[in-house]
Amino acid sequence: MFSDADAAALYDVLNPWDPGRRPGDRFYHELVMAADSVLDVGCGTGAMLAHARDHGHRGRLAGLDPDRAALDRARRRASIEWVEGTAADARWKAEFDLATMTGHAFQCLITDQDLRASLAAIHATLRENGHFAFETRHPQARAWQDWNPSNASGITDTAGRALRVWHEVESVISDVITVTETTARPDGTVLRIDRASLRFPGPQTLSTFLADAGFEIEAQYGNWHRGPITTTSQEIVTIARKWPRHCLRGRGCGGR
Repeated sequence: MFSDADAAALYDVLNPWDPGRRPGDRFYHELVMAADSVLDVGCGTGAMLAHARDHGHRGRLAGLDPDRAALDRARRRASIEWVEGTAADARWKAEFDLATMTGHAFQCLITDQDLRASLAAIHATLRENGHFAFETRHPQARAWQDWNPSNASGITDTAGRALRVWHEVESVISDVITVTETTARPDGTVLRIDRASLRFPGPQTLSTFLADAGFEIEAQYGNWHRGPITTTSQEIVTIARKWPRHCLRGRGCGGR
């Protein structure tokens, strides 16, 4: 009815990478272009790294993702390394200046165990003083309240098919939201239903997990324009730095 390959292609239609028009894409593009070597964790179809290569990045670019259909699209760019696996599967050792998780991919890390394992693996991939940049939806904004069929998107996919896509919340358990994404014809005929659980950690939870993994938060923003986190922020945009080896949870480093 609607294959994994179809879904991967539709993702690019629904979420085009466009730093010129989308402030979040521009935020990451600037970070990527300033780094000699970049690992994109949860790279999906690889649009961010492909755009960087197309716009002059000549360093090492690598993408990691567990979705084989998405990686099949990414692998059309042979000048970038593509590896199948989860964040916790990362096996590089001190090879990158920057690691990223875009598109709220960080929220797919549900359990404390998965968070710890993933952060430890990402930490290991970075060179000393390397950076990890990612974003999560701020739980105070309760974004899931807008995930319902009344907000369905009409879209035409790469095969020229008219489609409707909508989201529905199945459950809210503590800070974990389980949601379905339905892809259908305009008449409502369902072609595919995907299900995912997303964790909505707050700033303090993020700070604790990052510190335990050997990161310090270098900057944290409430929007893509680098504004502070406020009571109305919808995002938590984080740039964390890997502590040097001689630091113990940041003590003795720059007066911290």
